[in-house]
Amino acid sequence: MLHILRQRHWALANAAQRCLHTTTSRPGYIVLVPEIGEEGQLGEGLLMPNGLPAFTDITIEMCLGAIGQQAAAVEKAMKTLELDIKNGKQLKGSDIYSELDAVTAPLETTWGVAKALYLGNSTLIPTKSYMNIHERARNARAAKFCNKTVYTALMQQEDQAGEAEQRLRQKFLLEGKLNGLTLSKDGQDGLKELITQLGRERGNFKNKVNMAVHAFAHVVNDFQLVRDFPDTLLEATARDPKQALEGPWKITLQQPIVEGFLKYCPDRLQRWNVWRANVLKASQQQDKALENSTHLEKIRGLRKRQANLLGYTNYADMSMQTKMIGSVDNLKQIFAQLLKFAGPAQSVQIEEVQRFASANGAEHKLEAYDVSYWARKQLIAEHQLQEDKLREYFPLPRVLSGMFALSEKLFNIRIVEQSKTEVWHPAVKFFNVYDNDVSNSSTPVGGFYVDCFSKQHKFGRNNGWMVGIRNRNKTADLTPLCALIFNFTDPTPEKPTLLSYDDLQMVFKTFGTALQHLLTQAGYSDLAGLSNIEWDASQVSGYVMSNFLDDPSVLQTLSGHYANDDIIDIELAKKTRLLKTQLAGHKLCKELYLADLDVELHRSSAFWLDVVRKIWPVYQCMPLDKKDAHPCSMTDIFAGDWAAAHFSHLYSKLIAADISSGFGEERSDENYATVGKRYKQTFLSYGGSVPTAEVFRRFQGRDPSVVALLKSLDIFITSQTTEPN
Repeated sequence: MLHILRQRHWALANAAQRCLHTTTSRPGYIVLVPEIGEEGQLGEGLLMPNGLPAFTDITIEMCLGAIGQQAAAVEKAMKTLELDIKNGKQLKGSDIYSELDAVTAPLETTWGVAKALYLGNSTLIPTKSYMNIHERARNARAAKFCNKTVYTALMQQEDQAGEAEQRLRQKFLLEGKLNGLTLSKDGQDGLKELITQLGRERGNFKNKVNMAVHAFAHVVNDFQLVRDFPDTLLEATARDPKQALEGPWKITLQQPIVEGFLKYCPDRLQRWNVWRANVLKASQQQDKALENSTHLEKIRGLRKRQANLLGYTNYADMSMQTKMIGSVDNLKQIFAQLLKFAGPAQSVQIEEVQRFASANGAEHKLEAYDVSYWARKQLIAEHQLQEDKLREYFPLPRVLSGMFALSEKLFNIRIVEQSKTEVWHPAVKFFNVYDNDVSNSSTPVGGFYVDCFSKQHKFGRNNGWMVGIRNRNKTADLTPLCALIFNFTDPTPEKPTLLSYDDLQMVFKTFGTALQHLLTQAGYSDLAGLSNIEWDASQVSGYVMSNFLDDPSVLQTLSGHYANDDIIDIELAKKTRLLKTQLAGHKLCKELYLADLDVELHRSSAFWLDVVRKIWPVYQCMPLDKKDAHPCSMTDIFAGDWAAAHFSHLYSKLIAADISSGFGEERSDENYATVGKRYKQTFLSYGGSVPTAEVFRRFQGRDPSVVALLKSLDIFITSQTTEPN
């Protein structure tokens, strides 16, 4: 058992006080101070002789102490490197990168271990302890890119040894510029003050959204209103999740719960009530004390000043420096090409749902809070496609084994469970990955943990995370290691854990991301796997994997009815694509709207509501509610890291669809293996050592196109050109 006490907090506090400060009011939470752990061996006791984490013996104190030691070692190495350069020591770029890789490897491993434990169960690493670890590690790692002496030395070294070294040099120089290393002392001080103000405003924005989310509570006492809820939604809303059918059920404004309620609740007035509260949250229309309009405008203004100080016209232009798309103009062209097909498709699809609703008793014009409810009813009535019945064919163990088998065929690898490896919970499994295409195919190229039953972040929808515990690092002779963490409900003696179609998509996407981490051939840690991948390409490998679910034969290999082991019928397997294509034009228009709104809010100086009113009718066929204030609760953009980057989710889908079209040209094992080898040798191998645009050209022989995405959504019309009107 882990020596981390889950319930006896008093014991944890007493043990921690020997070397750590603890809060008196919340004894389970440990506060890291700068002096902690900066003496002694680096990370002693965290790893076993085989290099894997010693999860049986790891304690919170060990993680905290190790991070302190390892962060100090990185900072010391940076000072030594700086001194060597100032003293005239001749260092090639490869020397600098290798030296930094060697010293940061232990830090990154401890950080990854802590993250896996935290997401697996925050009683193992409490939130406040993890956040201290996270901040200490992030700050130490960022020191690499904030050193003016190293920046100047690399600036003067134009001739790099190879493609990887050139790419690393570009990364260091861009990171240095964005961190203000090209500015004067006054400019750097000004940038620091701006960042501090931004952090404060972003924190205020997030806190008010959180308070607004919890300020609303809609209680349902009538079981008839929740009778169609899936199990995950019932458990998330029931007063007692263990007796989810008994109620009452509390509807909050967490996004998965709102979306689920609008999709499954048959009472239109109650749907309106929840929808209305959701679009008004954190605005003056809901509670003036929680309004975010002021913070939103301050954040926009500070970001513009930040961009201007760093030499960019606006924040959106600055954001494009780390994106595959390259410029706002290129992005706008993509928006226009997609809208040309999505716009007309949206109108047709909404009208189809309207006709169905009217024929089945709806005496009103559909509004935003009606669409998903009636679309679900239409699938059941016209196609006999019931998601609850569908999930009975996909027990979790069968899905995982089928997914691993598919990956082995696609990429000529072997995935082998290692039952004696130390894990943080008895239900966690560990797998080694072997590559049959390398000379030493009997040695694993990487490994991954699978934790299916984490109890974290259950808000009415199952989630999955790929946690990179360790990157490939040739200097430190390290192979990649990661953890796949899901929060599925535990199985019962009567029924295994069953996956919905959305769950299948999520599991495949998570594992696809893991494959890019595990099969990378990049030698430098800062280029391996997902490192240095442009933001708008960071989800490509996940979406490529999930696109295999469009193939009915793949669905059959994953299936086996939990009651009798029957394979899903081929006709039913074909119908599952309707879950992706139904209302695809409408959904794509919504994605385009949010992406363009984000960009324009970081380009325009107009008030946010004026920007909304300008952008909305371009993409949405339903009128904007007069009091709608949805930007006031867009935390990923105004409190998170996705400012002028929200489009990245959509662009990753676009690139992935184009890649998947190569697999889809012929759905056979032979073609899958042929294209899979090419994909493995490019996207899965290069990591961030080659720009993704060039990786795509090496894979597909051309630049990306919107056509494959449109075809995958069944909204492409052959007679039309993709050129915008």
